[in-house]
This record gives sequence, structure tokens and C-alpha cells, in this order.
Amino acid sequence: MPEFVLAVLLLELTPGPNMAYLATLTIDRGRAAGLLATGGAAAGLSVHAIVAAFGLGALIGSSPLIYELLRWIGVGYILFLAWETWQVDDKSHGYQVGTVAGSLFWRGFLSNVFNPKSILFFVSVVPGFVRYGSDDPGLLVQLARLGAVYVAIASTIHASIVLLADQIRPWLMTAARRSPIRRLMSFALLLVAAWLAWTSRLG
Repeated sequence: MPEFVLAVLLLELTPGPNMAYLATLTIDRGRAAGLLATGGAAAGLSVHAIVAAFGLGALIGSSPLIYELLRWIGVGYILFLAWETWQVDDKSHGYQVGTVAGSLFWRGFLSNVFNPKSILFFVSVVPGFVRYGSDDPGLLVQLARLGAVYVAIASTIHASIVLLADQIRPWLMTAARRSPIRRLMSFALLLVAAWLAWTSRLG
């Protein structure tokens, strides 16, 4: 288990779409919005864990077409978030998290469930930590345990990113800085999409 924890930490501390999106969202809309999206991201990771536990991860791993479809949906979704962030709107000053809580949750969910970095981890890395000794729990139990550990670590890191971003938000999002900062965040998401498309390709 310590080796698995280390592998998860290395994966989650590597810059990726979740880190970029949660920081961008928090800086733009505040801590509550970021934490709602963090909950959605945890739900998306849980889907990966369930898929791996029931053996569907092997299907994705053996079918480049399915993986490529999921990968490009993920890249396309990050591009959509970049475009949305570019749409500077002063009405966000009156933003109320409660009015779109479901939307924020589902955005976090989608940003993770189509995250090829996470998909690859569950397909290619997690099975390597499964033990087949007579004294070890069954396959389903082990995969469920590994998935729970992954979700817990990732959610802790995601929440920490939200809290850190919220600390610098008052300095960044002044009236004079709001528009250029959002443009910069949009460009950062665009770079993340390009990085994701390049690093998650097969072969």
C-alpha cells in the first residue's frame, strides 16, 4: 500500500486538467465553487474506480478506439472550459454558488471522468498493485480499496489547491485585474488541453 500511495501522490501532484480547472474556477468564482467542483471530481474518480473493479478497465485498455474517444472528449472539454473562461462577464461579481451548485458539481465530474491521465492510471497502474495470494482479499475488494485510497488522496490534494487559490483570489481579482487574469487563465487551460493531447496519446 505505501508504494501505491506514493504512485497516487506522484500522479496527482503532476500538473493536469483537474489542477488547472479547480484553480481557475476558484480564482474566478471563489472557494465554495471550487469545493463543489472538487466533489464532482471525486465522483468522477469514483467512476474510474468502479469501472476498474468490475473489469471494464481491461476493455478500455484493450480497445484503442474507446480510449481515443474518451481521450479526445476530455481534451475537448478542457478546450470548452478555456473558451468559457475567456468570456469575461462582470456579472460574475454577483455570482451566487447556490444557484448553480449542480452545474459546478457536474463540471468537476466531467473534467475528471474524461481525464485520460486518470483513465490510464486505473487501466495500466492499479492492476499492478493487486495481489493474488491465498491470504489476500478477493479482486473486487482489493480494487475497491485501492480506488478508495486514490479518491481520498486526490480529493485532499484538489481541496488544498482550492484553498490555496482562494488565498490569492482577493489580490488577483480586483476590478482592474479581473479581465486580464481571466484571459490568462483561459490561455493556461488551452495549454493544459494541448499538453494533455500530447502526453496521453498511445504509443
